[in-house]
Amino acid sequence: MKLMIATAAMMLVGSGAAFAQDAAAGEKEFNKCKSCHMIVAADGTEIVKGGRTGPNLYNIIGRTAGTVEDFRYGDSLVAAGEAGLVWNEETFVAYVQDPKGFLAEYLDDSGARSKMSYRLRSGMEDVYAYLVTVSPDADTVHDGTGSGS
Repeated sequence: MKLMIATAAMMLVGSGAAFAQDAAAGEKEFNKCKSCHMIVAADGTEIVKGGRTGPNLYNIIGRTAGTVEDFRYGDSLVAAGEAGLVWNEETFVAYVQDPKGFLAEYLDDSGARSKMSYRLRSGMEDVYAYLVTVSPDADTVHDGTGSGS
């Protein structure tokens, strides 16, 4: 009986993720993000013209947090990256829902802070799916140089 319940639960979780991720919807949802974030490829191609308050989100998926070259991160995000935080679906979705709360929990430090004050209330799985499309090295481990290797 427990095995059947566990199997059913896993199927529901898996099917929810499959239905939740829509890169096209995420690209539209990203309009909320572009006031602070741009997406510019390594060769300089501008994919999404956006602000410079936040880091460039090109190739962010699979990257260690706090390692986009030439961006000044807050201390807590850098510490999280040094502690092993890598942007995958689980970490990205949790972070964009509550950046400060996520870092406080991840670092086990109630004093942790995030420079990102905006919270996505919905559509974060779709934004993640969109960011995967502009993260050609998402399957490799990033070294923080922007090269993806």
